[in-house]
Amino acid sequence: MASFENYTIPYNRPSMAGNEQHYIAQVIENRHAAGDGAFTRKCHALLQEILGAPRALLTTSCTHALEMTALLLDIQPGDEVVMPSFTFVSTVNAFVLRGARPVFADIRPDTLNIDETQLEHLITPRTRAILVVHYAGVGCEMDAILNLAERHQIAVIEDNAHGLFGQYRGKMLGTFGSLATQSFHETKNITCGEGGALIINDPQYIERAEIIREKGTNRSQFFRGQVDKYTWVDVGSSYLPSDILAAFLYAQLEARATIQANRKHSWTRYHAELADWAAACDVRLPIVPDYCEQPYHIYYLLLPNVERRQALIEHLKAHGILSVFHYQPLHLSVMGQRYGGQPGDCPVTERISDQLLRLPLFNNFTDAEQSRVIEALHAFEG
Repeated sequence: MASFENYTIPYNRPSMAGNEQHYIAQVIENRHAAGDGAFTRKCHALLQEILGAPRALLTTSCTHALEMTALLLDIQPGDEVVMPSFTFVSTVNAFVLRGARPVFADIRPDTLNIDETQLEHLITPRTRAILVVHYAGVGCEMDAILNLAERHQIAVIEDNAHGLFGQYRGKMLGTFGSLATQSFHETKNITCGEGGALIINDPQYIERAEIIREKGTNRSQFFRGQVDKYTWVDVGSSYLPSDILAAFLYAQLEARATIQANRKHSWTRYHAELADWAAACDVRLPIVPDYCEQPYHIYYLLLPNVERRQALIEHLKAHGILSVFHYQPLHLSVMGQRYGGQPGDCPVTERISDQLLRLPLFNNFTDAEQSRVIEALHAFEG
């Protein structure tokens, strides 16, 4: 494959949105660049305000936030966690690292989210949690999922890497499960290059989350004056990002209205100007239910088959445009097969993974750049 330098329009282009450089300079001037500095605390407060969550804690990645959820739920070898096969590998690794067995569920053909109608038969006496992924920031069917989890007395975790600012029936994504995770990777709407957050909606987990995040020590309690010295009290690791990253992130969060408006403009333009072309070429565009408010994170196409998708990738490449597919089914991966995954287990996932293609969409995507992508698509006949 050609190097990224050969593409005049990338799939993603990280950008600054306001005060990033100014805030980073403040961190250096304040001589506290390690974790839990002034900008980390500002980010915590702002995320809690945006989401209405009891506690938000920045982490070095969404992967690490997911690992913290497994520790907080005290996942043990032999426990089972139900999750979609159509997701990033971090979603499953966090629980496999604790010895859990992943139980892979198929996805809905419309929203590409976990199929809530198939969950009941996947639950066993060993099931400890249902992990949902809000694909492209469109909410899963949380009413049905929460009712099922309550009946079986199991936890719900939200992998909300795509969904900051999204809503399901008027409630913010990331606030339904006992625990939720966010990503601030450079491909996300709000970014600091690499970073994440753990959102704690059940207050019973707050104190232990602070301890796990601080290498298993009660350091946070020490700094609040609740103990006269801090020591090792639990398992944990170093999940704190540098305050330099938090400074960059805070500037992005401050500029969220502008960022979201830009992305909405690009997403809705794709949707309007590709409708006729998609119908003529047997291509399906994203489906967003009326009761979901999306954050305009991904614009994808579903081609009729993998051959047509590859042809479109090559067509766009010839026009200097980078387009990318997405997840491969986890249940068919080398590791997934170790846990019993077989072809046909998740037929929608298997089909969608061959069809899906993501188009360029980023915060400083210009109208001229998008026009070139749309023109190139209209010239594709498959």
